[in-house]
Amino acid sequence: MKALLQRRPVLAWALYDWANSAFATTVMAGFFPVYFRQFWSLGTDPGISTARLGLANGIAGFVVAVLAPFLGALADRSGRRKRWLAAWTVLGVLGTAGLYLTARGEWMLAALLYCLATMGFNGGMVFYDSLLPIVARREDYDRVSAFGYALGYVGGGLLFLLNVLMYLRPGWFGLASSQAAVQLAFLLVALWWAVFTLPLLAGVIEPRGVAAGPLAALTQGWRELAGTLRAARAHRPLWLFLVAYWLYIDGVNTVIKMAVDFGMAIGLPASGLLGALLLTQFIAFPAAIGFGWLGGRVGPKAAILGGIAVYVLITLWAMSLRSVAEFYAMAVCVGLVQGGVQSLSRSLYGRFVPAGKSAEYYGFYNMIGKFATVLGPLMIAATAAATGSARHAIASIALLFIAGGLLLARVQLQPAGSSA
Repeated sequence: MKALLQRRPVLAWALYDWANSAFATTVMAGFFPVYFRQFWSLGTDPGISTARLGLANGIAGFVVAVLAPFLGALADRSGRRKRWLAAWTVLGVLGTAGLYLTARGEWMLAALLYCLATMGFNGGMVFYDSLLPIVARREDYDRVSAFGYALGYVGGGLLFLLNVLMYLRPGWFGLASSQAAVQLAFLLVALWWAVFTLPLLAGVIEPRGVAAGPLAALTQGWRELAGTLRAARAHRPLWLFLVAYWLYIDGVNTVIKMAVDFGMAIGLPASGLLGALLLTQFIAFPAAIGFGWLGGRVGPKAAILGGIAVYVLITLWAMSLRSVAEFYAMAVCVGLVQGGVQSLSRSLYGRFVPAGKSAEYYGFYNMIGKFATVLGPLMIAATAAATGSARHAIASIALLFIAGGLLLARVQLQPAGSSA
């Protein structure tokens, strides 16, 4: 195990998770939502500010979700996964760095830069995931995928810890105010993301693709995309897994995005929310490694089902949550299963991917993941409107986990291209 994770291509690949997780933690989950409301949209009605932020998230996710399968097919055809990853990363880094220079009240520019940065983050993940079958053997997918997620939690968590300290104690760092600390945090994330992407670009060698001009690659990419759609629909285990994944990962994404709002609803202070988010990050690191080991022992499907069961209990537990201590206990539980469910889902899907089509098939996988951010929030909105209770709204997400788990239990592990 130790020798496997110390291999240069594996470590170089996993460091990209260390790199871009800083954006997911500090920017997406941490500072941008608060700063967007309190600085760039200062004086704006809270509902309007939320709508602006939601629109930026929606546009970024939709664009990449639509492009992901086509970009994957194109990358497989040209053999240029690293170039595509680098291009999306540059977009994300520049968008994040631009937030450092965005002045008070410029909500439109902030939303545009955030949208571009989020597109860069999501787009880069398409090609990062597609490199997994290149750096690892099929029997090592679970451990290598878990290693990537674990490094992501540590890297994102360490920089987030530094940024939180800067925010809470700006004087320690020679900063004039918490506002200056947040702006500097955006610049630090951009630098962190750029620097730790370099090992992947230098240390991962991908197979050569078929030489083709842009137009020829574009045409062939669309043809391969249509063929992949037909193959996926004809291969029942693969199609069943994708539907199951869409349901339960929507639940995972909804819990991640709604945790802060739920904490605010029960009266938890901002400092407590940041503390819980940090706790989740550092619990998730060893837990993701542990899930990789567990997947090798009992199989990835069984381990994912165990994680889904924990999520069901967490969402039901939210109905009776009363204290800050319980909220922190819930954060620990989420940390224990979040990275494991995500990493083993990625490695389990790799078992269905035919040789030479990793980017194309992972394009579909990422498309499902990007669209899996709609149903859960709609369920929460509908339940809250009907019951007037945030607790019942969160608990409704248990239905996504239950439905996804039942479908996953029926998936037979056969590689794509074999008889279903």
